[in-house]
Amino acid sequence: MAACRRLSGASAREVLGPAQGLLFDCDGVLWAGERAVPGAPELLERLSRSGKASFFVSNNSRRSVSELEQRFSRLGFRGVRAEQVFSSALCSALYLRQRLLGAGDDACPGPGRVFVLGGEGLRGELREAGLRLAGEGGPAGGKDEPPVRAVLVGYDDQFTFAKLSQACGYLRDPQCLLVATDPDPWHPLSDGQRTPGTGSLTAAVETASGRKAVVVGKPNTYMFDCIVERFGVDPSRILMVGDRLETDILFGKNCGLATVLTLTGVSRLEEAQAYMASESPAAKDLVPNYYVDSIADLISGLDD
Repeated sequence: MAACRRLSGASAREVLGPAQGLLFDCDGVLWAGERAVPGAPELLERLSRSGKASFFVSNNSRRSVSELEQRFSRLGFRGVRAEQVFSSALCSALYLRQRLLGAGDDACPGPGRVFVLGGEGLRGELREAGLRLAGEGGPAGGKDEPPVRAVLVGYDDQFTFAKLSQACGYLRDPQCLLVATDPDPWHPLSDGQRTPGTGSLTAAVETASGRKAVVVGKPNTYMFDCIVERFGVDPSRILMVGDRLETDILFGKNCGLATVLTLTGVSRLEEAQAYMASESPAAKDLVPNYYVDSIADLISGLDD
């Protein structure tokens, strides 16, 4: 059972020593807004010098991997490569490519277009994966236009009733997939307010269509499956570091990873302790193995 133990000094060395690598959430862990968390760039450099891999798993579907790579560089994180970044936008594109273009898959609904509720970062990842998007590449309703085979819900700050109605129209076809990039219900803003997240939009589409979405992002395991397939990592030697109990920590639990909660983002230590005291097995899954005030606290666990 997870113990929510503080990591620092000797305990950090004990945990990080045998680790092959670390998975990091981004928002609230590595940076807050347009500022890097103090010590975060140094930690990643130290991990690299120690021969430990770093991977980045973000539920943020607004930005493409290329844009995230540029953001790392802009905020002072040196040497982060696109191949280390696994966003919900990228992984949703990989999932849909597998489902719509996969050869010899009996469950594949067949080639077709994707109707996207989301921004240009998400749409760009879909194009990069070789997928055709509804509303692009020809006159709407053309006789040679392939059918819409998937509705993908991402973060869409231009969400409208008309878009919802259009999505529901496509979803009347039982062969049309309903996929969501992530389940996050809201995102914190710098002024302490909240903005609706993809999970809120997905709930509207599910309610209106009577369909249930396949969710690609955390806490589901597909993002980690992509990392294992590409890099062959050993789950028993990987740590998951995040700031949100219901997504990051549960994701680590679902993937068989040891988990570290950092207190620079959404979730508070008191919440983790309340889950630990609960009698509910589901609540126990939200308890991290360890916690730190900031990921900078992990630097003391690495050799000079």
